[in-house]
Formats: sequence, structure tokens, C-alpha cells
Amino acid sequence: MSTSALTQRIAAASPRLKARVAGVFYLVTILTRMFVEIFVRNRLVVSDDAAATATNIMAHEPLWRLGFAGDIIAFASYIALTALLYELFKPVNRSVSLGAAFFSLVACAVQAMSSLFHLAPLVLLGGSPYMSVFTAEQSQALALVFLRLRAAAYHNIGLVFFGLYLLLVGILILRSTFLPRILGVLMALAGLSYVLFLSPPLVRSLQPYILVFPGVGQISLTLWLLVIGVNAQRWTQQANAAGQ
Repeated sequence: MSTSALTQRIAAASPRLKARVAGVFYLVTILTRMFVEIFVRNRLVVSDDAAATATNIMAHEPLWRLGFAGDIIAFASYIALTALLYELFKPVNRSVSLGAAFFSLVACAVQAMSSLFHLAPLVLLGGSPYMSVFTAEQSQALALVFLRLRAAAYHNIGLVFFGLYLLLVGILILRSTFLPRILGVLMALAGLSYVLFLSPPLVRSLQPYILVFPGVGQISLTLWLLVIGVNAQRWTQQANAAGQ
């Protein structure tokens, strides 16, 4: 199916269906990210120990590759989510909804590019002849450096753009008539929490509390979209008032 055809089908779907499909993509994103972070990276990467990290990755290479696949699935799901939420919030404010979608797509692009660093240890530690110019210790250290670069790009750049996206989504929910305003408050707080990743020292001082609002806000919105959706009558009224 072409992109234009997919866009037309999304636009033609009922608002409640859009909301529930968005909830499905949100849930897929959350679950895949949790799997990659908890069962792959946190399990195999040993902070400040390049040798142990290298040994773990090479001993569990299929799991490490599965982690990269999980990243791609999460980003693809979030792009679909972004398109659906853009359609849902157009009646509230088309310009703000478009701006939110822009920040989300930039964040997805940054984080997708950073995920390439996830594959770097496999190249550095794979025993290719051209890597013989490095000692084993140097290759292991470089592998850990690339993983730290991935984390820095993911958190200090990608999450900031995600934060701006969540903040605008929260504002759109607050201005909407078809979703509870408490969800808007939670999403706005989630967005502000992610924007704080601009300052790594501040984030370190606030760990792990800084992740409370992003977790509560996004899970609450996901469950609401999945179980209840949106008030279709109020959505239609707001869309008609906006001339859409």
C-alpha cells in the first residue's frame, strides 16, 4: 500500500477507531522499548567494564541483534502513532498538531540513527581481518564508546524532541473536548520531564524520579485510547466547529 493510500485510509477512519489503533501502536512502542532496555541493554552492557560488555554481547549475539530489531519496531510504531494522533488532534489546532508531529518525527529520526551505534560492537568485535590493527582491549573500549554515544544521542537529543512532542500533545488534550483534561496535564508533565534531559547533570540528580511522569502519563494515555478511545460525538462537534 502506498503512503498516500495509507494516509487517506487513516483520515477516513472513525475517530474512535483511530484512537484505539493509536493505543495499539503506543502499547507496541512501550513494550518493545521495555524489552530492549531491560532484557537486552541492561542485561548485557556493564557500565565502565568494556571487557565484560564485549564478552556478554558476543556470547548473546542473537539477543543483541534482536534488540536492534526491537528498536526499529518501536520507531516504526511511533511514526504510525504520530500520524494517528495528528489526525485526531487536527480539529483542536491544526498548526500545533502539525508542530507536534514534526518534533516526533525528528525524535524518531535521531533515535533511529543512534540505534546504528547498537550494531557497532558486532563490527568491532567480530574478528574481521581489517580490525587486526586494534588490540582486543582497544576494540572492546571502542565498542563501549559507541554504546555511550548511542545513549547520549538517544537521551540528550532524542528524548528532548520527544519531550516537546509530549508537551504539545498535552496542550492539545487540554484544549480538546473529547479526552479527559487530566491526561493532558500528565502528558504535559511527561514532556517537561523529558525536556530536562537537555541538562545531564540535572537529570542525574533527579534520577529515578524524573521518569515518573513520563511513565504515568504515557501509560495512562495508552490505556485510555485502548479501552475507551475518544468521545466521537464531541470530536465531530469540534471538527465541525473547526471547519474540518
